[in-house]
Amino acid sequence: MWDYSEKVQDHFFNPRNAGAVAGANAIGDVGSLSCGDALRLSLKVDSDSETILEAGFQTFGCGSAIASSSALTEIIKGMTLEDALKVSNQDIADYLDGLPPEKMHCSVMGREALQAAVANYRGEVWKDDHEEGALICKCFAVDAVLIEDTIRANGLSTVEEVTNYTKAGGGCSACHEGIEEILTRVLAEQGRTFDPTASAPAPKKKKLGTLERVRRIETAIAAIRPNLQRDHGDVELVEIDGKNVYVNMTGAGACSGCQMAATTLDGIQQRIVEDLGEFVRVLPGSAL
Repeated sequence: MWDYSEKVQDHFFNPRNAGAVAGANAIGDVGSLSCGDALRLSLKVDSDSETILEAGFQTFGCGSAIASSSALTEIIKGMTLEDALKVSNQDIADYLDGLPPEKMHCSVMGREALQAAVANYRGEVWKDDHEEGALICKCFAVDAVLIEDTIRANGLSTVEEVTNYTKAGGGCSACHEGIEEILTRVLAEQGRTFDPTASAPAPKKKKLGTLERVRRIETAIAAIRPNLQRDHGDVELVEIDGKNVYVNMTGAGACSGCQMAATTLDGIQQRIVEDLGEFVRVLPGSAL
């Protein structure tokens, strides 16, 4: 399991500014459900001073994505748009007393959502569409520009770091050569030399058998149940269909029909992903 700071855990279990802002005049959407991370940032901006009066988020993702989004909204409230645009993904991570290296892409996604929201407020088109030939990682739709900018902004020097910050290369690994080429070029501009031996991908984990996979999912859910039961709620496993894990939220407490039920599902998903060592989606109800 990742080593989360107390502040990350606090912002996950008690997210600030969760939900859409009523009367928002700036909205930024980044990511996609198919990639496992999606974030909508909504802002209410004072038209005279361009000060952010309110900020809210809606996210589909892991605990780090929720915590990063929560932290971002707290950081930028009260800022002017110009000052908010100076907030870096590292500022978000520092606010949370650090993120696991493998989860830094969550802070990058928050910064992108902010850029998209500001562009939306100004009537501009914020494009993350990829130019012909510029797409590097097809698994997570990450282009060369994002990789280059992230390397420069965070001083990255290995493929592993690029994967941690952007998710590029975290799927089939076919794009590692392309990432290495970008690293070689960007580091050369900085007078540095890319060392391919420092970015060699770790050996792939042995694929789990069906019974072991089910057992780990059941164990992960069992570990979460006491926290839900303290709020008079509960969760039960319905079925497993490939990458989709279907559960029912039960009980008379906050877990059944609660406005934060989606956040609870995100927490269950995060725990299963970490214990299982692969990405799955936790969804309510049955596939049938």
